[in-house]
Amino acid sequence: MIHPPSNQKFGSGLLGRRVKIDMILLKKTQINVNQFTMKMYSYFYDSGWPHNNGHEGLTTIMAKPVMMFLIVSLYIMFSSMSDCVALAVEDKEHLSKGSCCEITDAGGRKIKINEPFKKIISLYGAHTENLFYLGLDTEIIGVTRNESFPEKAKLKPIFSYQDDPEKFLASGADLVLVRPMIERGYPDLIKRLEKFGITVISLQPGSVDEMYDYWLALGTLTGKQIQAEIMVSEFKAQAARYRAIYSERYYLADRNPDQGVDGKVYQSGNSKKKMPRRVYFEAIHSKMKTFTPGAMALFALEVAGGVNVATDANASRGTNIGNYGKEKILSHASEIDIFLAQNGVMNQISVEVIKNEPGFGIIKAVKNNEIYIIDEMIVSRPCFRLLQGIEKIGEILYKSKYD
Repeated sequence: MIHPPSNQKFGSGLLGRRVKIDMILLKKTQINVNQFTMKMYSYFYDSGWPHNNGHEGLTTIMAKPVMMFLIVSLYIMFSSMSDCVALAVEDKEHLSKGSCCEITDAGGRKIKINEPFKKIISLYGAHTENLFYLGLDTEIIGVTRNESFPEKAKLKPIFSYQDDPEKFLASGADLVLVRPMIERGYPDLIKRLEKFGITVISLQPGSVDEMYDYWLALGTLTGKQIQAEIMVSEFKAQAARYRAIYSERYYLADRNPDQGVDGKVYQSGNSKKKMPRRVYFEAIHSKMKTFTPGAMALFALEVAGGVNVATDANASRGTNIGNYGKEKILSHASEIDIFLAQNGVMNQISVEVIKNEPGFGIIKAVKNNEIYIIDEMIVSRPCFRLLQGIEKIGEILYKSKYD
């Protein structure tokens, strides 16, 4: 995590102090990654590892491979991160010198940024969550009444797009973050806030790639470019880890997909692996809607090892949710190993409602009691917690935890 809890120690002893200093230097300069790796190697030996700090039980023969694995992992991580960190530092220097950069929001507005915004009102829970993740607790001066994460968000003053613009003006806000739905529904509010000199920016990504750009935009707006770059890099690395675990444990690359995708265990050399399981992922039950290709929920499903049966779903109204209909769902009845439904404001659902839906009794997953509910906050929000959604879906699909 970018911001560990205050009681979490970075490291102890000489090794911990040296590594912390070098990581700070790496963030502030374009330090040579090879030099960093060699320093790490020498620091392990200088610190006496593995013979100190309670590791006496490890033999030198066993410890060296572990040490080299850690060093190589750090090398890969910082190699992928060094360029973007250097770029972020450069952008931050430009802002501090009075130069400006520009971003274009979802409404097509081009916003020139001469310096980071310092008093932010967030009218969308995902904005709030991401701003907190970037370490902007102090800069957030207002949120919506429906905030649920993190806990600190619940302590902030409440604002609404139905409030009088005077309330926003009295708060001293210099930035109000909204999403397109609010901009379309309350254009008068947006115009009046801008008339008061308050910058209004509308952002909402529709895919994972857009999510990365969205995080970087938040970093640019708030002077947290480095943290945003690290956020993107860390998310990509963690997602790749989950994907690798799935590929190693569950996917038979040499098996013809036409032979079935059924979750059964097959022998492959000296190991046993499961074939991917087919999933219908429900977005809105009352309208029989599912997610469309490119949606974050389907990204989570795919990384976790599931196969989406509704690949022919078409987006409606420019969203990543589309009408599918009962007839199409039932046409896949014999293929659906797992019936997965998000639960939240968009879809207040239960296993019983799905099980008792007329016609659903012929669906394979319903007959086998393979109906699962997952919190929409960890599969549909463009936040770092999407990783939790990936892990949760993996546990549902394969009845085992990632480690």
